[in-house]
Amino acid sequence: RRVSSVLNRDVKQFGKQHLFDGSEETCWNSDQGTSQWVTLDFPRPVKVSQLHIQFQGGFSSQLCTLEGCRTGEELVKISELYPQDSHAMQISFPRMMVEETVLDKLKITFGSSTDFFGRVVVYHLGVLGERL
Repeated sequence: RRVSSVLNRDVKQFGKQHLFDGSEETCWNSDQGTSQWVTLDFPRPVKVSQLHIQFQGGFSSQLCTLEGCRTGEELVKISELYPQDSHAMQISFPRMMVEETVLDKLKITFGSSTDFFGRVVVYHLGVLGERL
């Protein structure tokens, strides 16, 4: 896992580990900027079918671009998602991912943040699919 930035470089309080810890009390909070992202490297190929994401209302992305690739290849655009600006869990079924795109790496770019400074706050990120 890699992220574009962490608010005030405070990785203990706002680091990437909080994307997957299952706690409703913690979150990944990016620093300000026009484009934030999360990259996931899988230990073996996966077929991704769903994306679950929970933003903090007021700090969500209006556009999420999904890119993926196999090991040693360049990232290619898979899909674009248009999340709601809410705190609710959002479940997406990207068209191309439903067709079972096989990936070793997934990059989610958060563009057009609803926050004036470009910050993104994510409480939960889940990628569902099948390990190969």
